[in-house]
Amino acid sequence: MKVVEARVNGLIFEQKTQQNVIILKEAGGERILPIWIGPGEAHAIRRMLSGEPFPRPLTHDLLVLIVEGLKAKVVRVVISDLRESTFYAAVMVQRDGEVLSIDARPSDSIAVALRAKAPIFVNVELLQEPPRRVDAEGGDEAPPEDPPREPTEEEKAEQLRRFLEKLNPEDFGKFQL
Repeated sequence: MKVVEARVNGLIFEQKTQQNVIILKEAGGERILPIWIGPGEAHAIRRMLSGEPFPRPLTHDLLVLIVEGLKAKVVRVVISDLRESTFYAAVMVQRDGEVLSIDARPSDSIAVALRAKAPIFVNVELLQEPPRRVDAEGGDEAPPEDPPREPTEEEKAEQLRRFLEKLNPEDFGKFQL
């Protein structure tokens, strides 16, 4: 399995399905991986991304504290597979030169990686090309400006929203990996 490093590119609430979607984007590239996640994990990730402190440790904080208390370290997270519409991931923990792979949901893995400041890796076969830019009428956008203008955050969000509206979470189970 070939993996590439990815970063959290966004976390949105998708209106059509009433679900949270975390968007991972390959580091140094354009391909993305949207993953539908639960509200609890979305809240934990959103808090971490915004730097919002909490006076007491939450579940993902507790897990990282336990790992560190055992003199170990979360060294990376790998989102490895998609089977029957379910993503699979592993949290890699290192202690005394030994690496242990712990099966986990991608959403929990990402929340732990953010807290532990560990890199996130994704199986390249799971990545998708980003949505194409569209104009207001829904067609392809005009040729790029010279010099190209960076889209605003609102435009990026709208492009992503349109892309996600066309996706169906059940469709992921139809891919052959």
